[in-house]
Amino acid sequence: MTLDPLGGLDPQAVRQTLLASADAAAGLTLKYFRTTMEVENKWTGGFDPVTEADKQAEMAIRKVISERFPNHGIIGEEWDPKLSDSVFNWVVDPIDGTRAFISGVPVWGTLVGLLHQGKGVAGLMAQPFTGETIIGISGATTYHRNGETRTLRTSGVKDLAHAKVATTSPEQFEKPERQAKWLTLRNQALQTRYGLDCYAYFMLAGGHVDLVVEGGLKNVDIAPMVAIIENSGGVVSTWTGEQPEKGGNIVAAATPELHAAALKILGA
Repeated sequence: MTLDPLGGLDPQAVRQTLLASADAAAGLTLKYFRTTMEVENKWTGGFDPVTEADKQAEMAIRKVISERFPNHGIIGEEWDPKLSDSVFNWVVDPIDGTRAFISGVPVWGTLVGLLHQGKGVAGLMAQPFTGETIIGISGATTYHRNGETRTLRTSGVKDLAHAKVATTSPEQFEKPERQAKWLTLRNQALQTRYGLDCYAYFMLAGGHVDLVVEGGLKNVDIAPMVAIIENSGGVVSTWTGEQPEKGGNIVAAATPELHAAALKILGA
């Protein structure tokens, strides 16, 4: 990481853009949450849901970013990318965990991140139903709720045998090349919790979960979380140790030691 990971941008301007993006999305997502809504399937085989809340919230976030940083690119989940020659790109997932959203379970989140030359340097996850917002930027990850602000740190667990592991669904590991590795890691860990979606990374940053393992993520699923994880003391990469911003099979750990232990299994 460079001495100035934000590439000369004002950290306060970036922070305020993240917060304004979350606020713009919240009114739209909460309008639909736990209501009867139309759900589209983006896949012809399987199920990848999208709702009007996803589409409207992303448009609102894009508007906020474009007004404040008109020359930056924007990569979103629901709409075509806004291309730019800039070294800065914003990454937007208006509702990460749409399956949870349409089921009324508050583990989904609005994700907004900033990439500088492809590296995640700032990120936000907001869960408007619980009123929680997490921001990773400039060396710290902070938690905000009802006027409370505190700094988050990972647990410090180094040993896989003592690690609490989270993942969204065992379905992510059904492919043969993933399944055996996942089962080996799961069986060596202290415990495993399923169904947390992006909320698992918040639990990791706050020291409640020690390891998050996922398979087949999109760039918008993980790029905004990189700065949140790293600024809280964690380590995140693909299963083969590469930068995670482009997505793929992802592992995030509370410590470098735990990360290395997971890679010995997942990267084999």
